[in-house]
Amino acid sequence: MPAESLTIPPEAARLLRHSAERLAERFADAFSPETVAECLDDSYIVLAATARVRDHLYVLAERFAAERLAATAKATGLAVADVPEVLFVCVHNAGRSQMAAALLAHHAAGRVVVRSAGSAPVDQVNPAVVTAIEEIGLDVSQEFPKPLTDETVRASDVVVTMGCGDACPIYPGKRYLNWELDDPAGQSLETVRGIRDDLDARVQTLLRELLGQA
Repeated sequence: MPAESLTIPPEAARLLRHSAERLAERFADAFSPETVAECLDDSYIVLAATARVRDHLYVLAERFAAERLAATAKATGLAVADVPEVLFVCVHNAGRSQMAAALLAHHAAGRVVVRSAGSAPVDQVNPAVVTAIEEIGLDVSQEFPKPLTDETVRASDVVVTMGCGDACPIYPGKRYLNWELDDPAGQSLETVRGIRDDLDARVQTLLRELLGQA
């Protein structure tokens, strides 16, 4: 069902009003309450087009809207980021980009803002990816596939694509990388582990470059 044809159920709308109040307070220095509410409603509708579970979709919509608002604030100069921002993009945002984001966030320990997105997101993170990441002590079980948005690209200092470079808008002054990696979808856990380890080496190299370390 196309996102634009979806409507927000009354109960979800009620819950979203509370979410909008929280976000409006959080982003009061950058956006009006009306702008926050509009972003939140749009985030809900976009996610509803692919989400498997609808009962608590408003929670995911609040998280997604918060990412979008933070990215918009950075991209439009309403907020100044004192750390580099990296966006990982793959087709479904269910495998490679989720692993890369989790690994970089872990190694960066707050020194980098990390986001991930998909050019055609699916309804859940690949279970084999969740398992492979859990094996090294990280957790992506609460993550969810998110669509690629213009504001997240504009806010990023580095955009890393994995199999979907042609879907990502190009803006001057940003660093674009394309990592050729197998798609974990339909692969064995052993294969996914290999992709994970390859990504781990790549993100550590990228982190050293971002932080100016030898």
